[in-house]
Amino acid sequence: MSECVASHSGSAPAQDALAQDFLQFVVDCGVLRFGEFKTKAGRISPYFFNAGQFDDGAKLGRLAQFYAQRLLQSGIGFDMIFGPAYKGIPLAAALAVELARLGVNVPFAYNRKEAKDHGEGGTLVGAALKGRVLIVDDVMSAGTATRESIAIINAAGAKAHAVIIALDRQEKATEDGRDVEHSAVQYVQRELGLQVSAIAKLADLMQYLQQRRADGLAIDQQRVLAYQQRYGVTESRS
Repeated sequence: MSECVASHSGSAPAQDALAQDFLQFVVDCGVLRFGEFKTKAGRISPYFFNAGQFDDGAKLGRLAQFYAQRLLQSGIGFDMIFGPAYKGIPLAAALAVELARLGVNVPFAYNRKEAKDHGEGGTLVGAALKGRVLIVDDVMSAGTATRESIAIINAAGAKAHAVIIALDRQEKATEDGRDVEHSAVQYVQRELGLQVSAIAKLADLMQYLQQRRADGLAIDQQRVLAYQQRYGVTESRS
């Protein structure tokens, strides 16, 4: 088992122990790194969340536990899971396995980027889309993948009902190259009418860094704070 999977934050604050444990997990795994990283919006971010580093079975299994715990805590009702290509595919499968282990057995499906012209054909794989569909993804930057997923789900006659992500960056989205006052998550909630839940948010990350200033993260805390002050939005926890 990977060392990062076994880690556990014993001093997580009472208000959201799950988020703090998750952040310790992703830092230990190298999924969450600090430095200078250019975002899709062209911003220089002091942190980077790379879901591609969930690259073995133990890490993916532990990640699925976090998703399942947050999902069950949220109280969101759903009938099946959908994973948008490509990163959402292993997330949806892993979450379905973990939920089944917990006694909640639900079907899942995912899409291909290109239609298959042989075999079963089409762009959808897995269970038929029906009922209230939960979309699973890693982060939501512009909401593009979510809108694409909604179109696919609605076209199949099902209802895109909610989204669960690993990290909500809680920062301003961009439209036509300019910053707007809402985040991608807020847009999906307010304009598209979907519930959105996240395992952790930028506010949780700020708390994590503040608590670990003495562990060499003081400079990172200052940089993330400056980034939050410039690009951040206020959002209540789902």
